[in-house]
Amino acid sequence: MPTVKCQPLLLLPSLQMLELDTPVQYVKGIGPRLAEILASKDIHTVDDLLHYLPFRYEDRLNPRSINELRAGEMATVVAEVRTSGLFRTRRMPIFQMTAGQGRTRLRCIWFNASYLRDRFKPGQMVALYGKVEEDPYGGELQLVQPQFEILGDPTDDGSSDGTEQKAAASLEVGRIVPIYESAGQGRLTSRWFRRIIHAALENLSPELPDAIPTIVRRHLSLISPRDAIWKLHWPEAGESFEDLQTSRTPAHIRLIFEELFFIELGLELKRREQKAQTGIAFRLDDPVREAIKKILPFHPTPAQKRVLKEIASDMGKPFPMRRLLQGDVGSGKTIVAFEAAIIAMENGFQVALMAPTEILAQQHYFSARRVLEPAGYRVVLLTGSLEDDRKRETRRHIAQGNAQLVIGTHALIEKKVDFANLGLVIVDEQHRFGVLQRFKLMKKNPSTGHVGTAAPGRPAERSSAIPAEPDVLVMTATPIPRTLALTLYGDLDISVLDEMPPGRTPIITRRVSDERSTDVWDFVGKQVKVGHQAYVVYPVIEENEETELKAAIKMYKELSNRIFPELRVGLLHGRLDPDLKETVMRLFQKGELDILVSTTVIEVGVDVANATIMVIEHAERFGLAQVHQLRGRIGRGAAKSYCILMTGGKVSEEGERRLDAMVRTNDGFKIAELDLELRGPGEFFGTRQAGLPSFRVANIIRDRQLLEAAKREAAAVLAGPNSEVSQEEISRALVYMRTRWQKTYGLVEVG
Repeated sequence: MPTVKCQPLLLLPSLQMLELDTPVQYVKGIGPRLAEILASKDIHTVDDLLHYLPFRYEDRLNPRSINELRAGEMATVVAEVRTSGLFRTRRMPIFQMTAGQGRTRLRCIWFNASYLRDRFKPGQMVALYGKVEEDPYGGELQLVQPQFEILGDPTDDGSSDGTEQKAAASLEVGRIVPIYESAGQGRLTSRWFRRIIHAALENLSPELPDAIPTIVRRHLSLISPRDAIWKLHWPEAGESFEDLQTSRTPAHIRLIFEELFFIELGLELKRREQKAQTGIAFRLDDPVREAIKKILPFHPTPAQKRVLKEIASDMGKPFPMRRLLQGDVGSGKTIVAFEAAIIAMENGFQVALMAPTEILAQQHYFSARRVLEPAGYRVVLLTGSLEDDRKRETRRHIAQGNAQLVIGTHALIEKKVDFANLGLVIVDEQHRFGVLQRFKLMKKNPSTGHVGTAAPGRPAERSSAIPAEPDVLVMTATPIPRTLALTLYGDLDISVLDEMPPGRTPIITRRVSDERSTDVWDFVGKQVKVGHQAYVVYPVIEENEETELKAAIKMYKELSNRIFPELRVGLLHGRLDPDLKETVMRLFQKGELDILVSTTVIEVGVDVANATIMVIEHAERFGLAQVHQLRGRIGRGAAKSYCILMTGGKVSEEGERRLDAMVRTNDGFKIAELDLELRGPGEFFGTRQAGLPSFRVANIIRDRQLLEAAKREAAAVLAGPNSEVSQEEISRALVYMRTRWQKTYGLVEVG
């Protein structure tokens, strides 16, 4: 939270106007104790309170009479509680309440709802909202699991005089009513929030600042912030109910766009600040181009050529490169990264490549040695599991500049690691690192001068007068939908490898029930007998009493002893000793194991061209992107490859959608879009780790068009001042962004 200058309580009489930065405890009806509960919802100021938005609305303009109800419709009913009670059945307790309007009655039932036992009292007025269903036994209409609110019950709000009760009741019926999530384990109800927010709005200072420049407001037809907040909490009678539920009213659009605009303004400002930093202008002459050509194991695809051109162009500029390289599994990102590394090394600079796991770091190390060492480049590996003596020796070579390409894990950002002349940082599988880790590695450089003219393989001369930032290339094999990339990596330029190298055969994906496991193992056995290898993946390492999932260790024994006694079966999982992991992987890569039983530890970076079968048991339990990454371990050679998704037990509706997508397409970007849609942005990578801004109003899946508009308008504003936007408006927008939106902007501050 930004620091807020609080006025003393004595200077805040109840009639004084509230400002947006007034601490929430000074709102009438709150006080210090309730302010503590609100703080758990991240509500600290009046501004936070007014941005605590309804998660849905109820149309209580015209509540339905019980006689008008029809099965299958959603309806709001205001009625009087008649009877209620808890009934126990063999399967579960069922709570039943009967509400009435005159002589007509309506039954409401809730399953497993013992907590409602003392909630209702005869004579209470209650608002009910839910789906009307027909009782399969008696044929009567009923509401099953309805949302409810008790109206006019003074026990909800403490002591109230008659005037306040009437005012509160007027917020409950005869209008479209906002519904809020409760807080404090139900102590602060939706009804409480309605009363408090309504009072705060009535006492809010009439002058709310509008920091969005006039030209932007005109382009988007934005209403004023005060109007937006009022109408979002208290919609007018003629407002479209569908637009309210889908957050598409002018009030919603105003607040959503404002949030996205100031985030994009921060990112655009950051990009411009990066362009103003001193970087390394690498030379890109014929000797450098020839060095790149020497190491290429195959003719590059047009996509690889295009992406390398974008990277090389950035590296030739006098400010630091900040670029994201996206590519589906198997699209050839690693060779492009090695080409970028050659540009830096041929200019006399060191390169650091950081990977999230030891297996992936080792994979890159062996690939780099195979490709780069014959051309004379010195490659070293630094990981946490190395012996202390070897670590010290490796760190000495790095500090002296003898190691040109340094590949490692988080060990690279330890304090003891110093680079002589770091020119390029490559971060693989960026979403597995926090942005601060990327930043630490970027700063692992002494004051490197702005040079680019050293002889090949010789350390470049340094000038302490002009500190230079290394270039940064971020890579990910998890395709990121454009919408997410604009916010998560809005400070980076984006390159996309959107085609596969020649010789890759599309993977055939099939879904089967584990009842057909015998057929699956027969197929695996036949494929192995003709010379191919297989992966079999399980969601857990060991069995436990709480889950029925098959476990890797138990199934390894089953597969090696009973199903495939004549084949060579290996086991790999995260708890194995690092040396044993490496041994198992080496055996599989050399073809000395036929089947590798594993957990998702093989999800990234394992490259065995002869592996053509991937069996994923309990596939319905894995995330969509995870299954796609696992499938990417096969199909790396010319032979036809097969991915078999085995399911056990009942599959949820969301699970069905995931499995269907995997069978239907191999396109990682289509899969990523669906994954984002199913899981939401917070879960796509893990918000805290990835540095994704925490949105109050916006939803980047639903609001992608507004996000694009916000990015466009932010760039146009910072291109000023000009005839459309004044310097005063630009300054006001930047001050507002840094004060009002610091919480959100801070998440994208470090790049």
